[in-house]
Amino acid sequence: MVQAAVDAIEAALLAGAQGGNVLAFDEIVRRYQRRVYATALRIVRRHDLADDVTQEAFLRAHRALASYDPARPFGPWICRIAANLAINHVRSPQSREDTLDEVALAQFPAPGSDGPLDSVLETEARDVLEEAVGRLPPEQRAVFVLRTFEDLSYKEIAEALDLSVGTVMSRLSRAREKLRDALAGYLGPALDRAGGASR
Repeated sequence: MVQAAVDAIEAALLAGAQGGNVLAFDEIVRRYQRRVYATALRIVRRHDLADDVTQEAFLRAHRALASYDPARPFGPWICRIAANLAINHVRSPQSREDTLDEVALAQFPAPGSDGPLDSVLETEARDVLEEAVGRLPPEQRAVFVLRTFEDLSYKEIAEALDLSVGTVMSRLSRAREKLRDALAGYLGPALDRAGGASR
């Protein structure tokens, strides 16, 4: 029931924004800003670029509101816009010279844990995963982020990045293989520490 109420409120906000209500669109931005920023940051790997991408994504969304279908979920739509902009930034020559912003890793909250040791292990695993994702080629990183963190379908990712579904699947498969290889050295010792190794 709560979800239905939230959906109704969002639908009303979107209808208001489409009708030119600036305050309604401001509320939509407030609701989705962190999610869009997180999507952008996972792809561009820099705070300043993620801020730029987030602002531009909402500007483009605002300009496209007249053609937006309110029957479609807004979250995946705005995140697809952000992902497109982010991958364009990553493809630029200047971005190849940029390095990972260490503070970026702190933007992704750790899941709940049972105790101090669990918290340390979860934080360590999260940081290792984020670093490994950051080392993926940009095209594979974008597909992985949209599939894993945004839970978009292959078709939605293909439409967002102007790719075939087969290319999306291929890039995702290669990304997962690279991440498995990158994390193998960490996951083995982590399992040993946790007493979960079964070899």
